[in-house]
Amino acid sequence: MELALLILLGTTVFKNIFELEPAQFAVYNKYGLHIEKYWNLKSEPHTENFAQTCDHLTFLLEDSIKRQLVSDVPLCTFLSGGLDSSIITKYASDYCFENNLPTLDTYSIDYVDNDKNFVKSDFQPNSDNYYINLMVNKLHTNHHPIVIDTPELANSLYDAMIARDMPGMADVDSSLLLFCKNVKPTATVSLTGECADEIFGGYPWFFREDALTSGTFPWSIAINERQTLLNPDIAKKVDLKNYIDYRYNESLKKVEILDTDSQETAEKRKISYLTLNWFMQTLLDRSDRMAMYNGFELRVPFCDYRLAQYVWNIPWEIKALNGREKGVLRYVSRKFLPSEIVDRKKSPYPKTHNPTYLAKVKSMLSDIMAKPNAPINSLLNRDYIMSILETDGKAFTRPWFGQLMTRTSTYGLSLPG
Repeated sequence: MELALLILLGTTVFKNIFELEPAQFAVYNKYGLHIEKYWNLKSEPHTENFAQTCDHLTFLLEDSIKRQLVSDVPLCTFLSGGLDSSIITKYASDYCFENNLPTLDTYSIDYVDNDKNFVKSDFQPNSDNYYINLMVNKLHTNHHPIVIDTPELANSLYDAMIARDMPGMADVDSSLLLFCKNVKPTATVSLTGECADEIFGGYPWFFREDALTSGTFPWSIAINERQTLLNPDIAKKVDLKNYIDYRYNESLKKVEILDTDSQETAEKRKISYLTLNWFMQTLLDRSDRMAMYNGFELRVPFCDYRLAQYVWNIPWEIKALNGREKGVLRYVSRKFLPSEIVDRKKSPYPKTHNPTYLAKVKSMLSDIMAKPNAPINSLLNRDYIMSILETDGKAFTRPWFGQLMTRTSTYGLSLPG
């Protein structure tokens, strides 16, 4: 019975507590518990040509965004200067103008001294400010930059965990929590560009051979490093690799491949399914919890079920037009966005590059490790954690969640004590 529930209802971090999977509902009555899935992605042949595909996609984009703009409370958009948030903001700004509504308010997040400490990387090729200003000047929105400082970002790790009800994604969580907290006094609802990367194939792992052939979830390929973080006694009882392999293979069995799919489309369906059903769910949960902790609502037009269903069946050759991540989305947005925005390489959610944050969370974790009775000392590998501290995180180099979290976040993952 327990195994059946694990498979049927989905798991949580709490023993004997289970949750419904996405697009399921449950009815409990005198006949017992009845669970049904009311929606699922359906694989179907894509019958439209390229021009028709672009027209259909454009219609769904505009319609899903405008539907999400209906509100009886103050509404805004989050603008990072990336492709996804710029598309949302362009349609939202036009909607406000066409309906004689007040000028659209837009918000961006940044961190104290980030401009001084920014370091270019494969995952973070450039900073956001130039592109944000480009869009603000084009659309004439009422823009508000929210600047977060190190102390509040680090201290909010505790609030973020409370909002999650479990350990989460460290400063990736706490920064969004603070972002929503700072926007809340002037707005109640915001539209964001989240989920476009999952729907349209925007992550590096859709293109990297090592990720495609890893035989596991592409954002978490460093299983041995994760296992080493556990207390050795616990690690002997918890085989992360076997569990992850089980969930990975279980998920792939649910992917519906068509006889008409090209080999590339079939392979990308698999990695898309994993991304939609695992990675995207983590980010949506984060958004909802960090926002609602502040009495704030985040809306995600890219997650419209009609849009998700349609894009699911677009052949990969069109979806990744010109070999680019989100290629077809870039193509249709070129009609209304500056080329610098359209051609900008994907950049992840903004993070602090201020070395004072690394020093702060290192100090917080060191204080906890100094307490013999701290729970972390019985759960995690103390020697390994100390080596991470002593090397400023260099002892743990593989990023968490694919690209979102690096060594600084490893400290945050271990908090609070």
